[in-house]
Formats: sequence, structure tokens, C-alpha cells
Amino acid sequence: MKGIFLALAAGALLASGAQAAPPQKPTIQQLAAFPQFSNFVLSPDGQHIAALRGRGEDQVIAVWKADALDQAPTLIGAQRMKITGVSFIKNDRLAVNFWQPFDLRGEGVTKTFISKLMITDLQGKKWNEPINQGRAMSKAAELMQSLSNPTVLSRLPNDPHHILIVNNYGSSSGDVYRIDLRDYTSERVQMSERSVGGYIVDQDGALRARLKQDIDGTGAYVSAEFRNAKTGTWEEHFRSYVKDRDQTSIVGISRDPNIAYLLTNVGQDKSAIYEYDIAARQRKDLVFQHRFFDASGVAVNPYHAAGDGFGELLGIVYNGPRGDDMELTSPKLRALDAGLRKALGIQSRKMTVVDPATGGRAEIDYAIEKNISVNSYTPDFSSLIVKVDGAATPPEYYLFRNGQLTLLAKSYPDIDPRALGSTELVYYKARDGLDIPAFLTKPNPELCGAGPWPAVVHPHGGPWARDTMDFDGSMWVSLMTSRCMAVLRPQYRGSAGWGRKLWMAGDAEWGQKMQDDKDDGAKWLLDQKLAIPGRIAMFGFSYGGYAAFDAAIRPAGTYKCAIAGAGVSDIRRIWSRFYTNPFFRQAQAPTVKGVSPVDQAANIQIPIMVYHGERDQTVPIEQSEWFVEKAKTSGKPVVYHAIADYAHGPAWSRQIMADQLGYIEDYLLNDCGGGGL
Repeated sequence: MKGIFLALAAGALLASGAQAAPPQKPTIQQLAAFPQFSNFVLSPDGQHIAALRGRGEDQVIAVWKADALDQAPTLIGAQRMKITGVSFIKNDRLAVNFWQPFDLRGEGVTKTFISKLMITDLQGKKWNEPINQGRAMSKAAELMQSLSNPTVLSRLPNDPHHILIVNNYGSSSGDVYRIDLRDYTSERVQMSERSVGGYIVDQDGALRARLKQDIDGTGAYVSAEFRNAKTGTWEEHFRSYVKDRDQTSIVGISRDPNIAYLLTNVGQDKSAIYEYDIAARQRKDLVFQHRFFDASGVAVNPYHAAGDGFGELLGIVYNGPRGDDMELTSPKLRALDAGLRKALGIQSRKMTVVDPATGGRAEIDYAIEKNISVNSYTPDFSSLIVKVDGAATPPEYYLFRNGQLTLLAKSYPDIDPRALGSTELVYYKARDGLDIPAFLTKPNPELCGAGPWPAVVHPHGGPWARDTMDFDGSMWVSLMTSRCMAVLRPQYRGSAGWGRKLWMAGDAEWGQKMQDDKDDGAKWLLDQKLAIPGRIAMFGFSYGGYAAFDAAIRPAGTYKCAIAGAGVSDIRRIWSRFYTNPFFRQAQAPTVKGVSPVDQAANIQIPIMVYHGERDQTVPIEQSEWFVEKAKTSGKPVVYHAIADYAHGPAWSRQIMADQLGYIEDYLLNDCGGGGL
């Protein structure tokens, strides 16, 4: 472990970037591996650091003393379950997340995964579940206990011994408990009610706000409720009907316990944050609204130890190009951020942004190549864990302590970032004139030569989701770009975070205007001379897999081939099981209309590769099987991979991760209907 930590002088931080050798493309094994180190967190008192360390097929927890980084860390591992996350909930306690495959046996066998939350000390000697469930008295109770996974509502930063947990097991599911970490006794502080969740606590850990789902004569709605400080009763302050797609929620409580932070998009295209006077039931000053992106949350200093800084609004989070961009409001944090950016060589440059709602344009200063974010901090900001990453910069972690900046680790030190190309936010016009944001990743000309290049249109899942300019942990973009393909990730209509107009423009347009947006992106690549004519593919996963299915049944000419990962092929059957939920029925079901690719699968126009995980419980594997069975009668080449122990997300093993990446690489380079892309 010695030598992995390096104290850095501010003026020498960029020296390690100078390399004389040409860029080296990463191997499948390098892309599929766990990061060597990740998930660095700092204890609230700044005395200890924890992280995940990749070790072959497993990740272990490493714990260091912050003032003794040259000493070997304490390593904490697991036997049956795999560790997926770690955080400090107290100075001497770690919350650890695990997962493992699970076969749920009933009338048949449902192959899925289960997750667990456990709490341990800094040596990993004593392990406890947050809620003592007692001895199971039946097989059914034992099954429910194994599937239960309570969540941490608040780590109560000003209470040295307690945390708040939301239970999800048995008759008390949804109840909130205060857990004493000294003996793991629990006290229920809130009994659950039907369709209640999303609790918000103030800086002292008191439950102050929550969301509740219900139905009235107008329809299904979500109400935002506050707890009356005098009577203890919950009182509704806002009601948003899901069919209108209005959203109003409470995202924080200010230094003044009577002032909350309200996030709402009612009456406007972009979500904004306002102060709200709880007692007067009155919306007050606008705190933040971005012209081009939705606001999403606030960051408040929760520590009493911060003195005058207790309860200070540190910053506003918004859905900018990185998805979780922050506008800092704390003068102290702004000054610290400026110093760190200078020391770490983080530079901003001009970037054009466009509002899909109005077509308005502007140039903003933005750190395009890489950016910094603070993972954790002490109350006075004397110690911080800082992450640096970008689309072509795998995460790097630094400790700022006592005025000194120390490189802790690079997550993928064996991957040459120069081989990952360069990413920028671009906009192109859809055929009906709507401005479509997109992330364009171009290969490094030193590795791949000057464009145009083979290209891949790579739509995200969801569809109520979006892409970002952060490092792509799936490694899909890194894989394709390092293999000399340009990658375009369209934020097609139906994408979230770009405002109401773009989001709602995708309603009932599956396989229609939503698909046109992707095809218009392919045309834009050709018009910009970024793609080689006849050498464009589509690859997507989940909803992106649906889009790849749809690309295969559209008239030939746009794409040479397609790859569908875990795709939806029949939109009627995928959503029918949710129609009994009134919130889905009124909020999203009306938007899921359009083309079911399985209906035309026997007449696909281009070659296609399909892959799907056998443990996928989000999009069942039969969605791919139905399409493949029909597509094989079309006369076009069809390749199919069913992946054991793979769900709708991260790979259970590094071998599964490597297999998935290998299928994509081999198909795009060597097949794609013949000769590769």
C-alpha cells in the first residue's frame, strides 16, 4: 500500500499528465475490472478515511488514519455477499451495502438479487443489522427477513450515538426508527401510513416534511406535508396531480426551522427552488432557477460544530451537463473551491447551451474536460475528500487537510485517459425544429486519425432519465471511443432534467418522434462529417434497447446494425402489470404509447445483436426472447446472448462484465452484418 499515496505540491499536479508514448487503448479486462480504489469518504471528525478497494472478483473496505496515510490500512472483507458501498454514519461506525444473487421460490423460481445494509466498527469485528428482527418463526417470515433492507434516513450528525432508519420489513414497513448504535435497541418515532414516504428531517433530526400519495375526485396526486411543531400532526401544504406532471416537493430545511426549501416546476418549464414560510404557508424568495436546466436540490451544513455556519446553505444542485452540478452559495466554500481548481488544473472554457423550450442560446463558462466535487467534509471544511473526474478522466481522489493536498488514488491507473477521446455538449435540430441536446464523444485523432469515423448512436434508458458528462462507469462509451468510434448520446424528447417541454414532448411517441430524434442525430453526425456514411450503428440498454429494436424494424438506410441490451420489445405487456397502480396509470401509462417492435420483428431491416440478463426483474428476459424468435425468420443476421447471473444493471462478476463488453466489441468490430462497423 505504500507509495499509492503521494503528497502533491500545487504547481506539480499536472506534471504526471505528460506522456511521450502514443495513446494505448484499454483492454477488455481493464475496462471490466473493479476500480482499484473508489468511494472515498471521510469521517465527520476528519480522523479516518474509508474506501472500496478492488481485488479481483471482490471489493474490500480499506480504512486509514488520516494522519498516517503511509501506513497499511485496515482491510474489511466479506465472504458470501459482495460489498457495493461504504459510508461513515458516525466517527467510529461504517454503514456497508452488500448484494448477492437470490432465487425466490414460489409457484416457480424467480431469479433476482437481494441487497443488505449492515453496520460495523472501523476494524470490521462486530456486525449488526440496523433493526433486530428477532427469530423468524416460519419459512415465510425467514424469507421476508432475508429480503428486507432498511435504509438510513438520517445519520443524525449532531447525535453521537443514534441514527434514523426506515424499515421495509413486515407489518411495520415504512415506519421510522431511532437506532441506538451502542446496543442496537430501537425506538419507533413515526408509524407508517398508506402511501407515505420521502421524509425530510431538519438539522436536529426531527421529522419535518414528507410526501404522500392519494386519490381524489380529480385524480391521483402527491401531496407535500409538514409536521405541525405544536400538535405533532401532519398537514398538507401542496397537492400536485400526476396527470399534469406538476411536481412540488420539499428538499431541505433552512437554518431557520420555519423556512423550508421548496422545489417546484408548477407554472414554468424549469424546476426552481424557493424559500417557503411553513407557518404562514407562503412561498417567499426565489433561491435559484437556471435558465437552461432543472434545479434538483440543496446542500446545507448540518453540523452544530460548524458554529455560525450551522444550517448555512452551501449550494444549489441542478441538472447541468454533469447531472449533479452545484452552484456554490457559501463564500468560504467558493474560496476553497477556487483554490482547489487552481491547484488541480481544472480549467473552464466557453460552452454554448440552448433551451429546448424557447430556442434561446447563451455561452457559459464550464469545466468541460473534468471537474471537482466534494465527497465529504468536516464541519469547518479544514478536511475534505475531493473527487476529480470527467468523461475521459476516470475518478481521482484527493485529501485536502491542514492546507495540504494529497493524491489518495486513481480509480483506473492502468487506463490511458487519452484513449477515451473528448466529450462535449452539442445541440441539433429535430425534423420538427425542436432543439435536441446530445453528448458527443469523439475519438482521439492521435489514436484513430482524423474523422470522420464509424459512429454509434447510443440512447439512454428510462426514458425519463438522461446522460451526463461524468465518467461512464458502464464503460460502454469508453469501449466504443477507444475502438475509434464516435459516440452520440441524444437527449431525445422524453428525457428528464432539461425542462418540462422536452420531457413531455416524448409522451405517447415511443418509436415515433422519440425515434426520429435519434435518427436525426445520426443525420447530424453525417452532416457534420463526424460519421462515415453507411457505418453508423445504434446501441442501447433498457429503453435504449427498445430504441435499438425499433431501429431494426425501420426502413434501412440510417444504421448498418443495432445492439439491443435488455430491451423492451412489447410495450403493451411490459406495462400491463403496472396498470393497477393509479399513480403509474395516470402519470406514465398514457405516455407509453406507440410502436411495439415485436409486432414487426419478423421483418427487421438490418442485422441485430441482442443480449439480456437472466436475473433481470425490471425488463424480463422474455421481452428479448419474443423479438429474437420472430427476427430469426426475417432472413437478416440475428445474434443473441442470454447472460446468467446478470440483472438490469451492474454485473455480478468481473467475468460477466468482461463478457458483456466483449460481445459489444466483437459485434461492432467484426460482425455488424459482415466486416464490422
